[in-house]
Amino acid sequence: MAAVTRVLDPEPVTSLEAYVERGGGAGLEAALRMGGLAVIEELDAAGLRGRGGAGFPTGTKWRTVVENRDPTVAVTVVVNAAEGEPGSFKDRMLLRRNPYRVLEGALIAASVVDADRVVVATKASFTGERDAMEAAMREVEAAGWAPDMALSVVGGPGEYLFGEETALLEVLAGRGPFPRVAPPYRRGIDPTDDTSAEAELTGPSGPGTGDPALVNNAETMAHVAMILAEGPDWFREVGTADSPGTVVCTISGDVERSGVVEVAMGTPLSEVIALVAGDPRKGRRWSAALSGVASSVLPAELFATPLTYEDMAAAGSGLGAAGFIVLDDGTDLVALAEGVSRFLSIESCGQCLPCKLDGTTITRLLERVRTGRADETALLALDDRLNTVTRGARCTLAEQHQRVVTSALELFPDQVQRALDRDPDDEEGRVDPYFIAPIVDIVDGEAILDDAHARKQPDWSFDAVDSGQLPVDRIRVARSGS
Repeated sequence: MAAVTRVLDPEPVTSLEAYVERGGGAGLEAALRMGGLAVIEELDAAGLRGRGGAGFPTGTKWRTVVENRDPTVAVTVVVNAAEGEPGSFKDRMLLRRNPYRVLEGALIAASVVDADRVVVATKASFTGERDAMEAAMREVEAAGWAPDMALSVVGGPGEYLFGEETALLEVLAGRGPFPRVAPPYRRGIDPTDDTSAEAELTGPSGPGTGDPALVNNAETMAHVAMILAEGPDWFREVGTADSPGTVVCTISGDVERSGVVEVAMGTPLSEVIALVAGDPRKGRRWSAALSGVASSVLPAELFATPLTYEDMAAAGSGLGAAGFIVLDDGTDLVALAEGVSRFLSIESCGQCLPCKLDGTTITRLLERVRTGRADETALLALDDRLNTVTRGARCTLAEQHQRVVTSALELFPDQVQRALDRDPDDEEGRVDPYFIAPIVDIVDGEAILDDAHARKQPDWSFDAVDSGQLPVDRIRVARSGS
């Protein structure tokens, strides 16, 4: 099995001229010639699904925006490049290799939904990617690709929830990264309705209710540009009937070599791991893999599962953003569950109290299990909190917490029992928690994680002591100046 180079260029494309020489711009030309509804039909025929994690049909999303837009208010197209999923580095790699293709896809989207601005949202810490995209925007504007279109790059906070679609729009509106209940096609960057956790789903947009937005992942936009240039049949030449095209995967974890690679949908996970990482480390064997912190743990005996939305779901896991943290038998799966739990409980914003409070308790209980200080009462309490953590959840973070931790404990009961039998006073037998954090770079095959996350407090500060405040309360008070 070989890598594919459809949207992930083998070498960086550093100028618009070089991009055009490689066929860049053909997709936008085709879209302007065809018209909006025909473009959506092309995406439907191609079967493109969003590559941000949810896998929602792209054509359906665009059609929903068109059908719900207020003719008196312009739509904003937002490219979600706020990559923060642990194990994923594909969006940053795409922007490093070719920001022009992502931008072309966004301009195609703008032509379809009649948008007057395109915003690329990344983390403020992604300085190289931001600079590359801003330079690409200046070239595109100079070349006349975006007449009467405002193009901008916005750098947001480092929080995990910044990548959640509605929380990202809240950041673009000048607020904190707190998920809301109103969908982007009804409320965009400037919502005027109540966005508290108790609010009901709002009605369709109307005059004065805020501009709607179309939000798509960076990889999705890159595929859009290629589909409009080459056609749906070309897109479907690889992949499967239900999951056509290619997907950009990241491999990291207990591996000799981490990396990012584009493969045809339907490629077995085992082949992708072998292509990027090779064999397990000497004396080890694979035990499991995580698709970020969004899906259930996939045991090694299921590594032959094809990378499609359907096959990964049937295997009890999910494709997610195709960022796989691969684990060998040297990793304690209880320690992994605690690491995932800590990451998600820290990153919970506190709008939904069970997500934050039960999530934090789950982390503490897993620490007791890992260190041999738990008993049956603690296990019952853990099970109870895993059942209640999702109550009232307005985004998927709590479900992810429940899903990943439950799967790790249920799939590896022998490791749970081994942890319960561990002598808490035995220093030689001590097992450290598995560190889960976003990848900040991949250098010479080594995935470098965000070490600062080890110091992050539940209130989202990096203070020596946690304030005890919920992040949503602390940040809103700070912004109000009171």
